[in-house]
Amino acid sequence: MSNTTIITGDAGGKHIVSGPVTTGVTKEASSELLRNEIDNRIVKIRPMSTPIDQLSRWAGARMSDSMEVEYYSVDTKPIEANLASEHIESDTLLDPNLPQQVTLFTDNDGIFEPSETILVPGINGYADDGVTVAGALVLYVVSRIEGGGIVVIAANGKRVGNAMRCVPTIPRDTRLVRMGRAAAELDVQTAQYSALPVKSSNYCQIFKAQVEQSTIQKIANKEVGWNFSDQEEVAIIDMRLGMEKNFLFGTRSRVYDSVKRDWIQLTGGIWNQAGKEIKYAEGELNADKLVEISRYAFTENAGSSRKILIGGTQFIEALNKLEYTKVIMANEKVSRWGIDFSELHTKFGTLYVVHSEVFDQCGHASDAFVLDPEYLTKYSHIPFRTEKLDLKKSGVRNTDAIVITEASCLVLRYPQAHMRIVKQ
Repeated sequence: MSNTTIITGDAGGKHIVSGPVTTGVTKEASSELLRNEIDNRIVKIRPMSTPIDQLSRWAGARMSDSMEVEYYSVDTKPIEANLASEHIESDTLLDPNLPQQVTLFTDNDGIFEPSETILVPGINGYADDGVTVAGALVLYVVSRIEGGGIVVIAANGKRVGNAMRCVPTIPRDTRLVRMGRAAAELDVQTAQYSALPVKSSNYCQIFKAQVEQSTIQKIANKEVGWNFSDQEEVAIIDMRLGMEKNFLFGTRSRVYDSVKRDWIQLTGGIWNQAGKEIKYAEGELNADKLVEISRYAFTENAGSSRKILIGGTQFIEALNKLEYTKVIMANEKVSRWGIDFSELHTKFGTLYVVHSEVFDQCGHASDAFVLDPEYLTKYSHIPFRTEKLDLKKSGVRNTDAIVITEASCLVLRYPQAHMRIVKQ
């Protein structure tokens, strides 16, 4: 019997006294240590084949007490709306000494609050004389009408007849872009603003692989040094490839297995969790389209300035055929998270590009996915582990056997930071 004692240090660390350090003692003193070491070994096995699984292991997983993971994601308030009906300029004034007030109707009145300012791109604003064009039109929101419509005045309006600072004609479908609030000197309050995260859930899927080797096979003379550890590595490769497909394109669901007489939980993939999508047509993937893709990926409150682009064979082939310019620059390969990427620079941000045959296998050879690794989270209910099965004593087979198990799922905490690229 061991006399090993575990004591706690001044800073919370664990110290082993009066005995050797064993795996049992290590698990008791630092339960994550061996688990992390396993993950460190796993990420070295064919990382280029499974970039999503690789990224999730490199960042580490959050432990989940349940097979169903509930998490919150938050996005941002919309920054623009479109005018739902045309506004025709007029010289009607409620008070000749005050700016003209008009009511505008948009397709999303709720995003505008009193005291906010609005930029109207493409519509001229005017200097103080109301005649000289000076920049784009800027509006100030006086109030929002319950039931629909916002009351605005022009900050740089137009002269119409003898009326000054009138709101000029604004065609239907014109964009109205929210800008900052403008308070009066005596204002101490403004319209309230708060954001509530949206609750979502995903299922942890139990992934398994089993490796067996008969006793005769183990002792047999072999032409090459092929042993049980080699078989285990091959099993892990196959297991990770399967997990990669589920993590990308899986569907969150529960199905009933009539043979096992039990419910099986399937995890939802990140492909359907992304908050953005952009499409391109055959032959359209050129330098201009790539700039548009980059703009959409890195704008509209879209997270980090460095993201990962994972694409199928035909998509990556089309990228390689592009003639890069000073606006789009392709650098040499770089290594991040144990994966070799090609860097693609645009004025909007940097994309780390990697090819994935999993996309081809799942029918997405011409598609790609832009992932922001800062907002990818892995949850584990059962961390990656191996267990020995004693099939000899149980009378099943005369073999050495292990079963590899992990119950986990991936979630995107900020859907707008991620994007699907789909060929039409």
